[in-house]
Amino acid sequence: MLLEIDDVSVFVPAGRGAPWKYLLEHVSFLVAPGEHWALLGPNGAGKSTLVSLAAGLRHPSTGRVRLLGSELGRVDLRVLRRRVGLVDGRMALPGHLEVGEVVRTGATNTVQPQPEQSADRWRSRAGELLELVSCSQLTGRLFGSLSAGEQARIRVARALMSEPELLLLDEPVSGLDLPGREDLLEALARLAAERPQLASVTVAHGLEELPPTIDRALLLAGGRVVAAGAAEDVLAAPILSSCFGRRLTVERRDGRWSARATRGASTRGGELEGALGEAG
Repeated sequence: MLLEIDDVSVFVPAGRGAPWKYLLEHVSFLVAPGEHWALLGPNGAGKSTLVSLAAGLRHPSTGRVRLLGSELGRVDLRVLRRRVGLVDGRMALPGHLEVGEVVRTGATNTVQPQPEQSADRWRSRAGELLELVSCSQLTGRLFGSLSAGEQARIRVARALMSEPELLLLDEPVSGLDLPGREDLLEALARLAAERPQLASVTVAHGLEELPPTIDRALLLAGGRVVAAGAAEDVLAAPILSSCFGRRLTVERRDGRWSARATRGASTRGGELEGALGEAG
């Protein structure tokens, strides 16, 4: 397994005189090579917290996390993080750097360029990755001059510089317009075809933001796992409706998922238990 999250809880102080606030509670999650997971849930469900564990950016309060065969707390995270690609649009990247320089910073998982990144092998790899995400024409441009969609694809290329075994995408299409979103999802589909052993976890607000390669899904609500397993089972209308508290109609066409709310806004009490019973 590339990622093993075993009965993990993450909690933080809730304030003076208040109990602890749980961000995640008794969560277990496994990712194997070649699997492509969707991570969905309402705002505040714990999605970004789970990604931070998977990226080795934080430790669990209780439970165990094994990343690429090593247990967090027993390994040099600086080395481990180079084997995990993280795409997070909230991470500030220097706008004054040329596109190729930004991509090469992924070789050392730094924000600013390092001397070793100028080596010919890194320049060559950066060029290959820019071609993979259909951004070769942007070579020489400053990162800050690019559109949001172009920057998103550059972030994916950067995350792939160290040839990671696990790719984590935290809301990669957030803020993109329709063409930008579709370009990025097409690039992710192409990547999956070219790197069949690469595993990925994509955090998304909605089903429309998922690439067609998704074959597994994990739903979170209130820091707890609602459902996990094969995408066609988990991304079913009854389970999604219960997770989000809205009656949803779900469709899948040409590998892409979509959902819309139906009349009668919220779900009735007790429907979650029924939906999960059907899924199990």
